[in-house]
Amino acid sequence: ATRAAIEEGVVPGGGVAYIQAMSALDGLTLPDNENVGKTILKKALEIPIRIIASNSGQEAAVVLEEVRNNSGANYGYDARKNDYGDMVAKGIIDPTKVTRAALENAASVASMILTSQALITDEHDDKPEDHGHVH
Repeated sequence: ATRAAIEEGVVPGGGVAYIQAMSALDGLTLPDNENVGKTILKKALEIPIRIIASNSGQEAAVVLEEVRNNSGANYGYDARKNDYGDMVAKGIIDPTKVTRAALENAASVASMILTSQALITDEHDDKPEDHGHVH
């Protein structure tokens, strides 16, 4: 991670860079079929911050809207301190190279799935999980 940060710099962490990337998608005018892909990508970009919020016991939609509606470029949610602020100033950063590679790889996998004739996955188990509890 350190080597990647030295090579390409850093972006605000905590999912903020992905929220910022969404604004680039807003300016795109695409045909209907590609617009569906844009909508899916925008939903996917929300997932990291939603997971961080949920894992810290917060309502994901509330945290997402707070971050999205703030004009600060590095503004995000600090799950450890349960507050908001400048993620870079707080030292919550991600290497740009890692963030970019994650987006590129996710897009590549999605493209492969969408253009495949078939997909092999694990069998879905309909049994409820007991989480180690005896009832």
